[in-house]
Amino acid sequence: MGTVRFGMISCSLDGYVNDRDGEIGWTAPSDDRHAFINQRVGDVSVFVMGREMYEMLRVWDDWPPGREVEDEFAALWARTEKIVCSDTLGPVGAPRTTVEPRLTLDRLDRIVAETDGVVEVSGPTTAADALRSGRVDEIDVFVLPRVVGAGRRALPDGMEAMLELKESRAFSDGAVYLSYGRPRA
Repeated sequence: MGTVRFGMISCSLDGYVNDRDGEIGWTAPSDDRHAFINQRVGDVSVFVMGREMYEMLRVWDDWPPGREVEDEFAALWARTEKIVCSDTLGPVGAPRTTVEPRLTLDRLDRIVAETDGVVEVSGPTTAADALRSGRVDEIDVFVLPRVVGAGRRALPDGMEAMLELKESRAFSDGAVYLSYGRPRA
């Protein structure tokens, strides 16, 4: 049985993953942050994400070799199972990638039960019910030194949780990584 992590999320200081126009270019990682992301996703057995997150990340399906930190992520991406939850996206024809309708809590429970390792749920819309229901064991977020004023929130309305800080780290681009988990009993 796996564990559930809400991860691969970068947000502004005011808690948005994109700005009012839907732009995310300001979230691109520095090399040291990218290398750290590679370390963090090395234990992921299954990526579960929505259509928008997949469309952003699918560039890694055909990544041209060239830079070590990016080549490393492309290799991690290629070897990891991906489940894309979308009612509007048809078959994508990418290796190790399955498209399914909207992620339900029952489906997430089955994915976790069938997985050894980490099930990483990405995308604030796709992960919202899992976050609200308390099924997420760990929340990993990169807070960036930018205030955008509006956009899509990283965490859903109605979510309540008591968490404890497990890890934090600052990066050369001013981003701060925060990892929170359920309090130890």
